[in-house]
Amino acid sequence: MSENSTWVLDLDGVIWLGDEAIPGSREAISILRDNGRGVLLVTNNSRPTIIEYLDKLSGFGIDVSVDELISSSIACASLIVPGERVYVIGGDGLKEAIRSAGGVIVEDHRAEVVAVGWSKEFNYEMMSVALRAVLDGARFLATNEDPTYPTPYGLVPGAGAIVRSIAYASSCEPTVAGKPHEPIVELVRERVGPGSVMVGDRHSTDGVFAGNVGLPFYLVLSGVTKLADPSWKPSPAKIGKDLLDLVRSELAL
Repeated sequence: MSENSTWVLDLDGVIWLGDEAIPGSREAISILRDNGRGVLLVTNNSRPTIIEYLDKLSGFGIDVSVDELISSSIACASLIVPGERVYVIGGDGLKEAIRSAGGVIVEDHRAEVVAVGWSKEFNYEMMSVALRAVLDGARFLATNEDPTYPTPYGLVPGAGAIVRSIAYASSCEPTVAGKPHEPIVELVRERVGPGSVMVGDRHSTDGVFAGNVGLPFYLVLSGVTKLADPSWKPSPAKIGKDLLDLVRSELAL
């Protein structure tokens, strides 16, 4: 692996679980930096703002710059045309990204775009507004289709569960921005060079995403996946119990 390569890292299940850092993640990133490797954090979690992400990482002793973080919110916002009226189901991270891209957030069905991410506040009324807007011709965007995401207490419903309810009701499929789809693939391709790798905890998103970017996939067993499936195609290039395990193995430490 090139000494100038970049390690593209998922967050949930790789760096942390919920509000708890995965042991060794801070040390792993320090080792990568000390050995000349770049770090690019790529997450499908659309709820937090970029500043909230940076603050959370800093709280775990991991300092990164704005340029070292890409979220599915940013990828979704890249599909917005400035001035478009957007009905948003999602957190502050998605709303901030859409406003930064020039979108105008509205609270009713008279929207030109429906953008759906993860939301604890999602309810029947929100689904109804989104449904009506999509049936009236609004573009249907989704940050990601992850059915669940990991916490220290087990899996909880992800953005994909919300997205599928609207897709099922409307019989319309969304344009998906996050991993493993093309909008976020394009953003990452611009920032990685030869010898880079992707580390994630879910083959169906992180593994497929790695293949779409053209990177080897390194699987960690610290998140959603607890046992690798030999039928996966392509199979992970490496498997480790966590990020630190993979880093030590790769750098022969």
